[in-house]
Amino acid sequence: MSVFYLQISYKQIPCYNRFITKKTTKKLFKMQMDPVPPQAFGNFFEGDCYIVLYVSSRQSADIHYWVGRTSSQDEQGAAAIYVTQLDEYLGGSPVQYREVQGYESPRFRSYFKNGLIYKKGGVASGFNHVETNAYNVLRLLHVKGRKDVTATEVEVSWSSFNKGDIFLLDIGKAIVQWNGPQSNRREKLKAVLLAQDIRDRERGGRAQIGVVEGGDERSSPELMKVLTTVLGPKPSQLKEATSDDVPDSAQKNSVRLYHVYDNSGNLVIQEVAKQPLTQDLLKTSDCFILDNKGSSVMVWKGKKASKEERQGAMNRALSYIKAKKYPASTTVEVMAEGAESAIFKHLFKSWTDKDQTQGLAKVDNGKFDVMELHARPELAAQYRMVDDASGDVKVWRIENLEPAEVDPKSYGQFYGGDCYLVLYSYKRAGQQQYILYIWQGRHATSDEIAASAFQAVSIDQKYNGAPVQVRVVMGKEPRHFLAIFKGKLIIFEGGTGRPGVVNPAKDARLFQVRGTNELNTKATEVVARAASLSSNDVFLLKTDNISYLWYGKGCNGDEREMGKVISDVLSRHEKRVVMEGQEPAEFWIALGGKGSYASDRRFEREEPLHSPRLFECSNQTGRFKITEVDDFAQCDLDEDDVMLLDTWEELFLWIGNSSYEYETKEALNSARDYLRTHPAGRDPDTPIIFVKQGYEPPTFTGWFNAWDPHKWSNTKLNKTPVGGGGGGYRAPGGPLTSPPPNKAYFQDETDFFPRPSSPTRPQSGMSSSSASSLSSSGAGKFLDPELLVNKTPDELPDGVDPTRKEVCVQIKYKWYKSAFDHCLKLFSGH
Repeated sequence: MSVFYLQISYKQIPCYNRFITKKTTKKLFKMQMDPVPPQAFGNFFEGDCYIVLYVSSRQSADIHYWVGRTSSQDEQGAAAIYVTQLDEYLGGSPVQYREVQGYESPRFRSYFKNGLIYKKGGVASGFNHVETNAYNVLRLLHVKGRKDVTATEVEVSWSSFNKGDIFLLDIGKAIVQWNGPQSNRREKLKAVLLAQDIRDRERGGRAQIGVVEGGDERSSPELMKVLTTVLGPKPSQLKEATSDDVPDSAQKNSVRLYHVYDNSGNLVIQEVAKQPLTQDLLKTSDCFILDNKGSSVMVWKGKKASKEERQGAMNRALSYIKAKKYPASTTVEVMAEGAESAIFKHLFKSWTDKDQTQGLAKVDNGKFDVMELHARPELAAQYRMVDDASGDVKVWRIENLEPAEVDPKSYGQFYGGDCYLVLYSYKRAGQQQYILYIWQGRHATSDEIAASAFQAVSIDQKYNGAPVQVRVVMGKEPRHFLAIFKGKLIIFEGGTGRPGVVNPAKDARLFQVRGTNELNTKATEVVARAASLSSNDVFLLKTDNISYLWYGKGCNGDEREMGKVISDVLSRHEKRVVMEGQEPAEFWIALGGKGSYASDRRFEREEPLHSPRLFECSNQTGRFKITEVDDFAQCDLDEDDVMLLDTWEELFLWIGNSSYEYETKEALNSARDYLRTHPAGRDPDTPIIFVKQGYEPPTFTGWFNAWDPHKWSNTKLNKTPVGGGGGGYRAPGGPLTSPPPNKAYFQDETDFFPRPSSPTRPQSGMSSSSASSLSSSGAGKFLDPELLVNKTPDELPDGVDPTRKEVCVQIKYKWYKSAFDHCLKLFSGH
């Protein structure tokens, strides 16, 4: 997945477009698209408009244009025009979305996992995006939401607080999180993740994070000093909680299809049909508007429709919304024939794609014509390939927070406990081009993940900012990333590829192989259990003495050939081909016994008629609601909630271990209503299957790639109640919500000052022996002076040298004083 992020703002440059009037052209004279730096992703100025291009690893691209609450009509018009130009440049295949501040679609929010930040003002008013390592910051963020988080800049005052939400006081080198006494655990966790995100992307990982529990401020006296220094004394009473829910703007009418066209300058809206809709109603020579019960408006552009109709599709949708008197925040989607979104297809009783193939198989049968890709950018965009992947590759692994070159013999082998940087170099029109992939393992530490992003910046600077940076999440590698390893990409679930490190031995390892040629093949390690098998794919079972190449009934000859290529890389042992249904007993013994797996015939189809959809069913906000989860994976199953998986032929209700009985009951009622009211005229007797967390059948897990059946049994989630003595919740790599008593409120006092470039290297001006003695004396521990002063050796905390306890006190005192003096100096002008 890749996100490209552009900002629309006023600037003195000419802008001309032959499809707009002279009057509009004059207004757009000052409009410009500016790229947003990666460290500012997720930050949106309320006075501006943005364009976000999302390129997924699948055959799809989406263009979103975001409208700020206080943006001008001119900026909104410019954004719509730029979206049309970008869509035309990409061959008309992307789906276009109009997003309004505060009403963003779940798909848009899914791009920014840690939340959206709404910032006051805009570029035209003098505000600019923050730069990495810039500490002259003073702002208060009002955080709302438990899954889709938004943070809005508010007045830096206690009057902005309320009892139900969370607030982040950002002072540059420190971020203080205040949790409203009525906020829940999930909201607090998401706020911690947002604070970490700000720290890592905007401050290079050097800002401190502290958490105050509202109603129990006495447990965090040092943090409260910071808050009161900035905000003044805390009032005795704060405002009551406000609802997180956005009012439902749906008009509660049926799904209707309209033919919308101009007749002598007048907009004509002609109804064609209402639900249930059939695909044959869409004519390739026209454009249509589908009104999804007033909650969203979708525009379908036929391939043979006139150029004017296709380019004016977005404006037609906005005119339709105005004519229907729908809210201005109504979601708008614009799509071309052949590139329909999954939601659009779901609104039709049946849907068949012409020349339907799996993924990008149409272009996989032959070699890419590089010159054709360079000559036709829309083709390169459609297939997500900048070239034929024949360029130069260089790979680094993050070791001790520094990049270490990987032996070329190991290229293509990625371990889930590591982070990697992959630099791809190629030439286009005689000029050198670069793509820098930042691959982050699922089990890598937060420090390694932060270091991979930091080191990527260093490499980018080395090449004068030329590389295109692509963050790659383990398991969601984009197509070009697969292609550059020539069909030999192997992803190990855990462990490390570091030289000299011996990974834990396993009796058997199972790899799922997917792909038909060297451009689209990868092998993913899955749990070595029978439940991990699928009739659609090729699997390699590696044991100490022999390797089995297992061919599912649904795989084809090309997939089998790529399985052989992968097996030659993974194992030098004897290889034995095993056909599904003809497995020897030793095969099942290696997998821990024979068991059921995804073997239903529907899994053998190259592409289901309707893509599966996942929904979250929750009452965490006090009102039961259903929210769709885009681009879902196993990690999106929330143990606090009930999840609804719609595979068209059945509905699964997945019950999280920590969900409430009320949620289960409401989810069942909602599932029934979902079927009964579905615009495609679904069978109300469609099976509804209950699935409990940890007991998922293969008919459920088969819809998730690389399902881990032991994900929850091997992981004990920390759910200690917050605010209690000696505990709290912890985000991955983040701080506890409430630091234990007598501990400093910042994570690490050295973070307030420049870190050494290596963890083992002492700070400037300090000898190695001094650094070692300070560490051994306990200077690096979170200790309060009261635990050290006038204490006998037996009364000292563990690990403190009685002969050097004064060093701890002096350093802690100097650090506290420096930190507090820094805050006072920072705020002296405010």
